Amino acid sequence: MVQVGDDGVTDGVIGALAAALETHELVKVRIADDRDGREPAIAKLAEGTGAEVAQVLGRTALLFKRRATKPSIRFDGEVLPQATKPVKVAKKKKPKAENAKSASRRIPKRHD
Repeated sequence: MVQVGDDGVTDGVIGALAAALETHELVKVRIADDRDGREPAIAKLAEGTGAEVAQVLGRTALLFKRRATKPSIRFDGEVLPQATKPVKVAKKKKPKAENAKSASRRIPKRHD
């Protein structure tokens, strides 16, 4: 979460928000301005970072910016590129002989 204090939207706030968006893609921003100053502050943050305003609830805005590499948020019907990993092939197990007893079924010998 990034907080905008009484000083308003500064270069430091925009830089912190840009770093948070690169890491998380979706970031909450808490704005301390009065009601009239919130909307311009949110617009300035979105413009300064290249993000989109996803939602505004009271003093909290939710900003979204798709990561250039390895995006993690997908929308309905959208297919994200997957990293190609080598596929592990399971080895086939050899069938046990019918008369072989497993270790858990062995009965210990009694020594009287």
